[in-house]
Amino acid sequence: MKHKVFAVGLALALAGGGAAVTQAQTKKYTITTVVKIAGVAWFNRMEQGVALFAKDTGQNATQVGPASADAALQNQIVEDLIAKKVDAITVVPNSPESMEPVLKKALDSKIVVVGHEGSNLENVTYDVEAFDNAAFGAHLMDNLAKAMGEEGEYAVFVGHLTAKTHNQWVDAAIARQKDKYPKMKLVADKQESLEDQQVAYTKTKELLQAHPNLKGIQGSASTDVAGAALAVEDAGLGSQVNVVGTSLPSIAGPYITSGTIKAISFWDPAKAAYVVDKVAVMALEGKKVEDGMNFGQEGYEKVTLKGHVITGQAWVDCTKDNLSTFNF
Repeated sequence: MKHKVFAVGLALALAGGGAAVTQAQTKKYTITTVVKIAGVAWFNRMEQGVALFAKDTGQNATQVGPASADAALQNQIVEDLIAKKVDAITVVPNSPESMEPVLKKALDSKIVVVGHEGSNLENVTYDVEAFDNAAFGAHLMDNLAKAMGEEGEYAVFVGHLTAKTHNQWVDAAIARQKDKYPKMKLVADKQESLEDQQVAYTKTKELLQAHPNLKGIQGSASTDVAGAALAVEDAGLGSQVNVVGTSLPSIAGPYITSGTIKAISFWDPAKAAYVVDKVAVMALEGKKVEDGMNFGQEGYEKVTLKGHVITGQAWVDCTKDNLSTFNF
């Protein structure tokens, strides 16, 4: 998919005809995005989208996150926001299940709640997904299978065993492998990186020692592939072990250039943040999201709505061939 420069417009139109969705506001709202962890490249990029939304709309939109990817710390941030009586909370949960009570408390306090990467969240006004997670997971496996020549041993990483989207990707990838690539073999349980590149590095070293014929690794957290690739290169196995997964060019770039990471797939977290905040404002104004709406961001031009889950078609691939076209 050809990458387009990150851009937003002040006027958004419904896809396939219908009334326009505009940015005209009658009130300034306080909207806070709570991410999994502060200070990492993925969520720094998301914060750019939040800041741009605030600039474009005049809304008081900001982003916060815990110092580590800890569900309890994230829940406490939401508790604090409820006490501050913000108008809307948007959240990328470390553990959707553990957040349900505090998100219910927010809804009971008349606060709009919009999730992202939490399609199983129940106590939300809406949840925004960049794409169908099962399709994305199958796509990651197709990339890994291509790199491995459709045969050999592989392992998979998730950021947290409780991370809904990561597990959806990996479960769909494993199902795809079993259905389409019978000569490939999963050699270990899901590896949990805790969203930490050093943990991914250490666990990959352990995998390489335990499985000397390992031929592929699929990562889920943005730092998984970088940690895995470094371990592979340190072991001198860059030509043997192929790494793919979800990341950003700014994180995975050096290893894509070296060839250890064959491909990464991702969505632009800045665009997702912009759409999530737009959905929050719509809900605050009493407007409903409709199937087929165009939110004016690449990948969200014709969303689908199922229950309260809004789904785009926003993934992109990055390989050595198009790495230079990305600036984040």
